[in-house]
Amino acid sequence: MQTSMRIRILLLFSILSLLSIQSHSAVSSIDLGSEWLKVSVVNLKPGQTPISIAINEMSKRKTPALVSFLAGNRLIGEEAAGVVARYPDKVFSNVRDLIGKPFEYVKNYLNSMYLPFDIVEDSRGSVAFKTDDSVYSPEELVAMILSFGMNLAETHAKVGVKDAVISVPPYFGQAERRGLIAAAQLVGINVLSLINEHSGAALQYGIDKDFSNGSRHVIFYDMGASTTYAALVYFSAYNAKEYGKPVSVNQFQVKDVRWNPQLGGQDLELRLVEHFADEFNKQMGNRVDVRKSPKAMAKLKKQVKRTKEILSANTAAPISVESLYDDRDFRSSITREKFEELCQDLWEKSLIPVQEVLKHSGLKVDDIYAVELIGGATRVPKLQAKLQEFLGRQDLDKHLDADEAIVLGAALHAANLSDGIKLNRKLGMVDGSSYGLVFEVNGPGIVKDESTSQLLVPRMKKLPSKMFRSIFHNKDFEVSLAYESEDLLPPGVSSKIFAQYTVSGLADATEKYSSRNLSSPIKANLHFSLSRSGVLLLDRAEALIEISEWVEVPRANLTVDNSTTISPNVSLEGSSNYTEESNGTLHSDDGMGTTSNPGGNETTTAELVTEKKLKKRTFRVPLKVQLAANRFFWIGQLR
Repeated sequence: MQTSMRIRILLLFSILSLLSIQSHSAVSSIDLGSEWLKVSVVNLKPGQTPISIAINEMSKRKTPALVSFLAGNRLIGEEAAGVVARYPDKVFSNVRDLIGKPFEYVKNYLNSMYLPFDIVEDSRGSVAFKTDDSVYSPEELVAMILSFGMNLAETHAKVGVKDAVISVPPYFGQAERRGLIAAAQLVGINVLSLINEHSGAALQYGIDKDFSNGSRHVIFYDMGASTTYAALVYFSAYNAKEYGKPVSVNQFQVKDVRWNPQLGGQDLELRLVEHFADEFNKQMGNRVDVRKSPKAMAKLKKQVKRTKEILSANTAAPISVESLYDDRDFRSSITREKFEELCQDLWEKSLIPVQEVLKHSGLKVDDIYAVELIGGATRVPKLQAKLQEFLGRQDLDKHLDADEAIVLGAALHAANLSDGIKLNRKLGMVDGSSYGLVFEVNGPGIVKDESTSQLLVPRMKKLPSKMFRSIFHNKDFEVSLAYESEDLLPPGVSSKIFAQYTVSGLADATEKYSSRNLSSPIKANLHFSLSRSGVLLLDRAEALIEISEWVEVPRANLTVDNSTTISPNVSLEGSSNYTEESNGTLHSDDGMGTTSNPGGNETTTAELVTEKKLKKRTFRVPLKVQLAANRFFWIGQLR
């Protein structure tokens, strides 16, 4: 007990040393997974732990990511979990994974998971969930869960909390990222940033380490409820100066990440569900199929989850379900060996993300300093054994809390982005885009060439970034944003294009200036941004028009009748820097209208003699940019 207490005290002082406060404030981080919601709070209020997990009403550190509507009441978290066996069609789960997905994909996914929700297709081609008297989008259901999480944060911190960093799996595409941000904004959450889950884990891993004595490559392997990924992260240090003194600053860069969005702990459980469903049907003489009863499958799935957890610590596990079907109880057992046999093909698939990051990075197994395991499903012994066998290691690295590493790392990121809380110890973070992104220009008179279809964001391009591209054109046009490769698309996405913009005003600008002497073809400049959250936007556009015109300029070294000499400091090129704004107002750098006689006491106004010179002028005309179409982006209000 004394040793445990000393460890806790040391951990508290370690966290305190990382943080300083400029004003009393609190920020939060949210890890919303397929099954669980975890919330962390950064709060430097005296007497409280600076970074801590917000517990729910059951004093648990994670909350079921469920929402339900019964008899006019909305139930979230533990309350919803308590009624899932009785009302499996009214307790909505896995809602995070349904944001930004087409209807048919969601329909097939729900059927494969034995989730009997009443769904309809909405106007954007995505899914909506029907309740007794309302229809909700996935974004609205997610917003309710996020709001519940922020309430936990405020209760825990005992102050108002509005700012949050939210973690997302690396395979989330543009529609998912935009949808999650929109969901948070619906309930008044100020999203400081989204953060990729592996970056959250990397922050938690590296914040208390020193890499000045050597850099290292670390693989973060995560198998959660619904997905599996492996991220290759490079940790190093560089020398800098702080207040005039040399310091060593730690940093990390995400080199690559690969994933399988259709492999997770739920897939392992489904193998057990199918096995026990067959066994129960056999006990019933194959007169019925228990799979056709939503309530029976909800009961079976709940008990199977416990059975899988027992098998991680024991070589055999029982299962018992009262009144599974038609008042018939079901009791059975299974060995770990049989479970591993049922999932034989899944063990091989689990290695593919690790194999791919090594292949694409050019690194060998011996180049990897550590393989850190995160995610609840990594506790399965067979999975660990397969990884050990492939990597040639006797032990895997388990320095992080498999459940809480992501949300705690996201909290560090929230503290860093907050105006009121600053990190004393620095850890530079460089994450990148999970997908390569391109833009394509379409419109009347556009000839397809390299300038009208370009790679805008190479895969793993740094977040955030700004990009600038130009095309020569003189009519209004459309800009499509798309994923680079059909071989690497977000789950459920069949079209590479995820957004389309109309750019207008170029035709009007062309008409206005075409009668002038153009010195070069009219050009449209496009300004893009890739946000810290990984969202790509076309921010603005402008027409760049260059013309050459004859303008009158003062002639130098002239003498007037009263022998007063014009100051010779106006050269032939002295007034060449003319620019004209889109409103047609002419501006000159010197603006000379009168001259003075530097050699006498009398000031004489002289009529200047001018001559014409060919001058170059540049016009920048703002163009109107409007989002014309999108792939399952959602804009709405929470009801």
